[in-house]
Amino acid sequence: MNETKVETFSSISRRDFLTATSSAALLLAAGSFASKAHAAAAPHVLPPLPYAENALEPVISANTLSFHYGKHHKGYVDNLNKLVAGTELAELSLEKIIMLTAGKADKAAIFNNAAQIWNHTFYWNSLRTSGGGEPPAALKQKIEAAFGSVDALKKALATAAASQFGSGWAWLVLENNTLKVVKTGNAEVPFTSGAKPLLTIDVWEHAYYLDYQNRRADYVTAVLDKLINWSFAAENLGK
Repeated sequence: MNETKVETFSSISRRDFLTATSSAALLLAAGSFASKAHAAAAPHVLPPLPYAENALEPVISANTLSFHYGKHHKGYVDNLNKLVAGTELAELSLEKIIMLTAGKADKAAIFNNAAQIWNHTFYWNSLRTSGGGEPPAALKQKIEAAFGSVDALKKALATAAASQFGSGWAWLVLENNTLKVVKTGNAEVPFTSGAKPLLTIDVWEHAYYLDYQNRRADYVTAVLDKLINWSFAAENLGK
């Protein structure tokens, strides 16, 4: 009798085990399919930072970068993927989406999220550890031709950044083969107006408020003196 009980128990255990593993396999397959479907429906991804979250300290803290990149930048990516899913814009590049939606009131949400993804990615690359200093020769020559000196350019960028009312960006751009400093509000980008961005400084409050509170000018000065990536601007100039 004991033997029969053992055999019956073993038989049930094997049957339950096979049923359980089959169910698990189906769940895994469904999960894998869902992941693939989500990936297909989410063509835009959060690009990795070009440095560690603490790499810009003490000018920009890891705490600020964690929220700025991990919450704000990621939020724009998530929002855009939801907004373009199933539309003719779904498979287009950020640049094409921005150009096709710029100035269109009915596409404002798509434009804002796409442009903010682009702007933030450009901003991270406009900064680097141990930045500042002297620009590469070709860029410096262009700067001196347009502004008289590197210091004069830095003052122009600082003024544009400090005087931008509300949220926005200060940019060094190339327009008609001449360097210019411009500022844009909210998510606006210079290339929709024909200017070529070379570098940018984010002056939305979330870019600096945890570290500097209302002292935007101090944040901008510190970025220009210690983090600005002239090599990135020179690369953009040469493209």
